[in-house]
Amino acid sequence: MSKLSCGTGLQKNIIDKEAFERELALCHNLSQENGGKCGWGICKDCGVIPLLYKLYKGVLLEDPAEIKKAKNKVVK
Repeated sequence: MSKLSCGTGLQKNIIDKEAFERELALCHNLSQENGGKCGWGICKDCGVIPLLYKLYKGVLLEDPAEIKKAKNKVVK
Protein backbone atom coordinates (compact mmCIF):
# COMPACT_ATOMS: atom_id res chain seq x y z
CA MET A 1 0.00 0.00 0.00
CA SER A 2 1.35 3.42 -0.93
CA LYS A 3 1.79 6.16 1.62
CA LEU A 4 -1.32 8.33 2.00
CA SER A 5 -1.12 12.09 1.79
CA CYS A 6 -3.60 14.96 1.51
CA GLY A 7 -3.28 14.76 -2.27
CA THR A 8 -3.78 11.00 -2.57
CA GLY A 9 -6.69 10.38 -4.92
CA LEU A 10 -7.46 14.09 -5.18
CA GLN A 11 -10.46 14.52 -7.48
CA LYS A 12 -13.39 16.84 -8.12
CA ASN A 13 -17.02 16.34 -7.18
CA ILE A 14 -16.68 13.97 -4.24
CA ILE A 15 -19.60 16.03 -2.96
CA ASP A 16 -22.05 17.69 -5.34
CA LYS A 17 -22.44 21.42 -5.92
CA GLU A 18 -25.64 21.60 -3.90
CA ALA A 19 -23.98 20.08 -0.80
CA PHE A 20 -20.91 22.31 -1.25
CA GLU A 21 -22.99 25.49 -1.46
CA ARG A 22 -25.31 24.42 1.36
CA GLU A 23 -22.42 23.72 3.73
CA LEU A 24 -20.69 27.02 2.85
CA ALA A 25 -23.97 28.85 3.49
CA LEU A 26 -24.27 27.06 6.82
CA CYS A 27 -20.74 28.17 7.77
CA HIS A 28 -21.59 31.73 6.76
CA ASN A 29 -24.87 31.82 8.68
CA LEU A 30 -23.49 30.27 11.85
CA SER A 31 -20.48 32.59 11.80
CA GLN A 32 -22.74 35.63 11.44
CA GLU A 33 -25.17 34.49 14.13
CA ASN A 34 -22.52 33.42 16.65
CA GLY A 35 -19.78 36.03 16.28
CA GLY A 36 -17.31 33.98 14.25
CA LYS A 37 -17.82 30.56 15.81
CA CYS A 38 -20.10 27.55 15.79
CA GLY A 39 -20.37 24.31 17.73
CA TRP A 40 -17.20 23.02 16.05
CA GLY A 41 -15.00 25.95 17.05
CA ILE A 42 -13.73 29.34 15.91
CA CYS A 43 -14.16 30.02 12.18
CA LYS A 44 -10.70 31.53 11.64
CA ASP A 45 -9.11 28.31 12.94
CA CYS A 46 -11.55 25.87 11.32
CA GLY A 47 -10.69 23.39 8.58
CA VAL A 48 -14.21 22.85 7.23
CA ILE A 49 -13.96 25.33 4.36
CA PRO A 50 -10.64 23.97 3.03
CA LEU A 51 -12.08 20.44 3.33
CA LEU A 52 -15.18 21.43 1.36
CA TYR A 53 -12.98 22.92 -1.38
CA LYS A 54 -10.98 19.69 -1.50
CA LEU A 55 -14.09 17.51 -1.76
CA TYR A 56 -15.94 19.61 -4.32
CA LYS A 57 -13.33 21.47 -6.37
CA GLY A 58 -10.56 18.90 -6.07
CA VAL A 59 -8.04 21.51 -4.92
CA LEU A 60 -5.82 21.26 -1.90
CA LEU A 61 -5.60 24.52 0.03
CA GLU A 62 -2.41 24.46 2.09
CA ASP A 63 -0.95 27.94 1.71
CA PRO A 64 -2.20 30.13 4.60
CA ALA A 65 -2.98 32.99 2.19
CA GLU A 66 -5.11 30.67 0.00
CA ILE A 67 -6.96 29.36 3.03
CA LYS A 68 -7.60 32.88 4.34
CA LYS A 69 -8.87 34.00 0.92
CA ALA A 70 -11.29 31.05 0.71
CA LYS A 71 -12.52 31.62 4.27
CA ASN A 72 -12.99 35.36 3.68
CA LYS A 73 -15.38 34.55 0.83
CA VAL A 74 -17.59 32.70 3.30
CA VAL A 75 -17.06 34.12 6.79
CA LYS A 76 -16.02 37.61 7.79
